Amino acid sequence: MAAILEVQDLVKHYGDFAAVKGLSFDIQEGEVFSLLGPNGAGKTTTISVLSTLLTPTAGDATIGGHSVKTEPMAVRRMIGVVPQDLAIYDELSARENLTFWGQMYGLGGKQLRARVQEILEQIGLEDKAKQRVSTYSGGMKRRVNIGVGLLHRPQLLFMDEPTVGIDPQSRRAILDSIKELNRQGMTVLYTTHYMEEAQELSSRVGIMDHGELIALGTRAELTRQVGENDALILHLAEGHDGEQLAVALRSVPTVLQAQVTDGVVTVIAPEAEDILAPAVTAANEAGVKIVSVNIQEPNLEAVFLHLTGRALRD
Repeated sequence: MAAILEVQDLVKHYGDFAAVKGLSFDIQEGEVFSLLGPNGAGKTTTISVLSTLLTPTAGDATIGGHSVKTEPMAVRRMIGVVPQDLAIYDELSARENLTFWGQMYGLGGKQLRARVQEILEQIGLEDKAKQRVSTYSGGMKRRVNIGVGLLHRPQLLFMDEPTVGIDPQSRRAILDSIKELNRQGMTVLYTTHYMEEAQELSSRVGIMDHGELIALGTRAELTRQVGENDALILHLAEGHDGEQLAVALRSVPTVLQAQVTDGVVTVIAPEAEDILAPAVTAANEAGVKIVSVNIQEPNLEAVFLHLTGRALRD
């Protein structure tokens, strides 16, 4: 299988700040490749450079053999972009939005009308195609946003956090649509800070943090980095500080790591069930209330915690 995207030592600075630091990876035709990392990891900057909206400070990337630095127009003809911020007009209907953006892509006449109808059916909005986008739910707006990126039949689709801020039902519909696009042959570069999305969608995952690619591989390859360790997730009552609890748990011999993020204590250990009783005892001693507990087998969030010492969603 050939690589449709090749990234070589990509760097992007904003003044003295390095948003992307020497990024290198490739994406094979027909693959869903996810860049997983917390907010501020450099994912959106990477997408902006690869889609030729920003010029790299150093390094390069090629899409279908075309350089993002020296052949931006050739690159743009090959890619579709679904940005994190909605690129649609509230006062237009879904059909009018798609028609407008289709014209921007150079489509017209019967070809454009047919393609708009295809997209409306594909995103499940043909019955609401004449309604103003301002009347749509957040999930429906996201679907129109995806439709815009598909109008010109791109060979590679960039999707930058397309499920942020929408309800679970709409998220499910978008994830299912991505899997269907991939079944039809679409290659996708998907960015997210949701571990479960990356696990469900991706052939391979690149984990980003502070502008660097700190790990890359299949889910199985990545989770082998943390061995067969479990994650014990302790959800605390609102207003309860888990730092004292985390400190206490770090002294338990079998605990490998214990971190706190937004009222959740995540503990990595070979057998999470063995840590539950010490965790409850430590919580009682610290005056911390645990409202719920769940145990996760090795996953990408555990990999991120293992590599960085902090939770994925800081």
